[in-house]
Amino acid sequence: MTEHITGTASDEARAPQADSIHDEDTIARVAWACITEPGDVTRGALITAHGAAEALRLLISNELEGDEITALRNRVAGRYSPDVVAEAITRTKAQGFQILTPSHEHWPAGLTDLGDTAPVCLWVRGNAALLSTRSIAIVGARAATGYGENVTMTLTQGLVDNGWTIVSGAAYGIDGMAHRTALASRGNTVAVLAGGVDRYYPSGNDSLLSRIADAGAIVSETPPGTAPTKWRFLQRNRTIATIAHKTIVVEAGSRSGSLDTAAHALAIGRPVGAVPGPITSAASSGCHRLIQEFGATLITSAADADTL
Repeated sequence: MTEHITGTASDEARAPQADSIHDEDTIARVAWACITEPGDVTRGALITAHGAAEALRLLISNELEGDEITALRNRVAGRYSPDVVAEAITRTKAQGFQILTPSHEHWPAGLTDLGDTAPVCLWVRGNAALLSTRSIAIVGARAATGYGENVTMTLTQGLVDNGWTIVSGAAYGIDGMAHRTALASRGNTVAVLAGGVDRYYPSGNDSLLSRIADAGAIVSETPPGTAPTKWRFLQRNRTIATIAHKTIVVEAGSRSGSLDTAAHALAIGRPVGAVPGPITSAASSGCHRLIQEFGATLITSAADADTL
């Protein structure tokens, strides 16, 4: 038997209403972000077909049928409540975050390339205008080597000097070094998180993320308070790859999450570069594979990355 969304009869009547700050579309998108996981293709198709608000109404009133709709309804069963949506909006306002939707002037245009798997909205902590600047993702291994960190510093400094905003995932290793160098060079940097913008992760980078929030921007497609999970990290990688205009992988082992970011960028036709390393270094094996098997451009300098 198909499981209905808990409390649909009363919840439909109590659907979140637009207020003086957030319009109906924004509130509906917040609701979708609260009840579904990033990258949900059925959610995206419904919104494309009906608009965010009408798609939500159709779902919670159980008016839609079909196997994919049934599966979506089962996934969100018990998660929808106007109170949950109201709390997300209240926390957003109280902490001074912004909610961006596709109609916002600083919505990253590149997210359109994700089609029905695109984020429904984004939470931004800091300077949202950075999301509409010329940006490049610099990503790599958490267990970075001294070589990888030195190359990251050199590339980042050169790219900041050339006016690029540096996008990364705030992880240990290459990501953290890219953010720190951008800040030290008085450049712009954007950190994309797998959890809420108020859930700094990893905790060892709390001070770094606080600096990014003050001088740059922290971004997430999940509501405030959301904890990071393995799936959300994977989906975070696609957001990094599509917010940025191109992606550089500095170091990556054979199973590095940075390869997932590069794969997302390649899938939507974005330029991808990789830094070569010693042939004896396991930390560079993923970069070498990107160059040999997937046509990534070999990057040896900021000039190479700038013209990628």
